[in-house]
Amino acid sequence: MKRLGLCAVGGLAVALMVAGISLMVVRAFQNIVDGELKEEMVLKNGSDTLKLWEDPPPPVYLQFYIFNVTNPLEVLDGETPRVTEIGPYTYREDRPKVNVHILENGTKVSFFNPRTFYFVPEKSVGNPEVDLIRTVNVPAVMAMEMASSTALHIPVEFLLLLYKEEVFSIHTVHEWLWGYEDKFLHTLHKVNPKVDPRFGFFYKMNGTDDGEYIVLSGEKNYKDFTRIVRWKGQEKLKWWTTPESNMINGTDGTSFHPLIDPEETIYIFASDFCRSLYLTFEKYVAVKGIPAYRFVPPASLYISGSINKDNAGFCVPPGHCTGTGIMNISVCMEGAPILLSPPHFYQSDEVYVKSIEGMHPKKEDHETFLDINPTTGFLLRACKRLQINVFVQSLPDFFQTGNIRTLLFPVLHFNESVLVDEDSAEKLKIVLFESSMFTSIPYILMGLGVVFGIVFVVLARKTFRRKEEAREGLVDTSS
Repeated sequence: MKRLGLCAVGGLAVALMVAGISLMVVRAFQNIVDGELKEEMVLKNGSDTLKLWEDPPPPVYLQFYIFNVTNPLEVLDGETPRVTEIGPYTYREDRPKVNVHILENGTKVSFFNPRTFYFVPEKSVGNPEVDLIRTVNVPAVMAMEMASSTALHIPVEFLLLLYKEEVFSIHTVHEWLWGYEDKFLHTLHKVNPKVDPRFGFFYKMNGTDDGEYIVLSGEKNYKDFTRIVRWKGQEKLKWWTTPESNMINGTDGTSFHPLIDPEETIYIFASDFCRSLYLTFEKYVAVKGIPAYRFVPPASLYISGSINKDNAGFCVPPGHCTGTGIMNISVCMEGAPILLSPPHFYQSDEVYVKSIEGMHPKKEDHETFLDINPTTGFLLRACKRLQINVFVQSLPDFFQTGNIRTLLFPVLHFNESVLVDEDSAEKLKIVLFESSMFTSIPYILMGLGVVFGIVFVVLARKTFRRKEEAREGLVDTSS
């Protein structure tokens, strides 16, 4: 009877080990969990996924840092500009997806994404409606650039003198961000109604959307979850010089497909960049106890098109490339001399950093990154950091420009950030724990197999010892 029990324990140990190893090799339970995730992560009517995608719970904050010019007269005399960073001025951002429609038998979804901003005084350094900032007078600089070396420079010069417009002007933070009535533009508006009489770096962006999006629902392929296929009725952009640079790639940066691999490249279409971007895996991180992959823009994204031919399509006109770290978006800004870069010219040519006194690029403060849970594709934490610069130079037709150096003048930078809220983090932890327990069954079986194997060995040794003792007793008796 004891021998039968010993055999049963040994057999059970072997069976558990074989079952555990077999299930681990074929990834049976992992495949079940992956399959459920793929089925769950689809945008369809009535689903929790659709509700969460339409109105994500974590708050989004937009922090503005504005550069105040402290030596304007010296700059016009050709000296190095000195700027002081003032900020943050923080706004909470509401960006629900509205007018959502399921299309083409559930394979596509259309929507608009209006953004509304609410000032958050407790997260800000001052009052944006009171605090004054001196920086580049963009309407005047833009008019001078467009009229230079043309017959229009005389009437433009007359208007600049009439309204005492200079290269630099002073307005409140609120006016610089959300718009102000400009006398110079108001007069141009009377001549050409297409000219807007108001100017602001984020004018018309509060309470408005950036056009209709059509994305894939993930019904056919989980990797296509929320991938943009059409924006403003177009399948591609029209500003750049190669088919590749005009492609609309990736999601809008707020959602990603599940089961992300660290080897893959994350693509995002950013309408405020006027282009698609890509990020690559940097390292493993944890956000509120939840595992995540951190993705960051690689150095290759910013390398000048004159060096990295993959970026040559963003040189407009063809062959006219900016330096490393600089993105010229004037073609999609109605000709305004606006160029983007990482804050403080981080990851940019050193010449830009040295051309402005007050630039202090730091990876931890100025790098864009995404922290994504690889199992669910849930965005746990993100910072989109961007700087707005204006191209300035001395123009012989306009004495207002004086002897100013030819340079990129930093105006402001912002950090659009999100961090998963506590409630969502706890729910996600439960989901991940349950799935990890389920996928751990093969290892549990293997562990039980090891335990029963140890029990079998111990019992076998005891049985063997007893037999040896009994044999020795028989020998002693016979002698």
